[in-house]
Amino acid sequence: MSDDEHHETFEATGAGASETYPAQCSSLRKNGHVVIKGRPCKIVDMSTSKTGKHGHAKVHLVAIDIFTGKKMEDISPSTHNMDVPNVRRTEYQVLDIADGFLSLMDADGGAKDDVKLPENDLGNEIQGAFDDGKDIMVCIVAAMGEEQAITWKEAPADK
Repeated sequence: MSDDEHHETFEATGAGASETYPAQCSSLRKNGHVVIKGRPCKIVDMSTSKTGKHGHAKVHLVAIDIFTGKKMEDISPSTHNMDVPNVRRTEYQVLDIADGFLSLMDADGGAKDDVKLPENDLGNEIQGAFDDGKDIMVCIVAAMGEEQAITWKEAPADK
C-alpha cells in the first residue's frame, strides 16, 4: 500500500458544540430549557395528561422565551424527543459602551464587542452605572446563536 491511499481531508467546523440536544419530553422539568417554535425558552409550567385507550400521554409545556420574555406553549407526546438549547451564562467586565454596543472583557482578558446594550430598563441601569464611573460586571446569556445581557452588578473592589 502506498502512502497516497491514506490521505483524508476533514472540513473544519466551529468548536463542535451543538446549539441544541434532543431530550425525551417526559424528562423535561420546570425551570429547565426547551426549544418551542425555534426559540430557546425556560419552562415555567408543565402538566401531563393521560389520553384515551390507545393514545399516548401528552405533556403540555408553558415556557418563556429567554430573550424576548414572550410566553410560548406546546403540547407533545411524552415519548417524543424535543430539542433542548445549550444555554451559557458568562460574566464580563464592561470596558466601554459605544453606539449601543457593550465593549466587554472576560475573566481571561479576551475582548468581546458584539453584544447590544438592552433597549429597556436594564440597559438604562447599565448605562447609568457606567456613566457614574462604576466598575460593573454584566451577565450575558447565550443560546442558539443569540446573546443578551440579563443582569448587572458592581464589580468587587480589588484589595
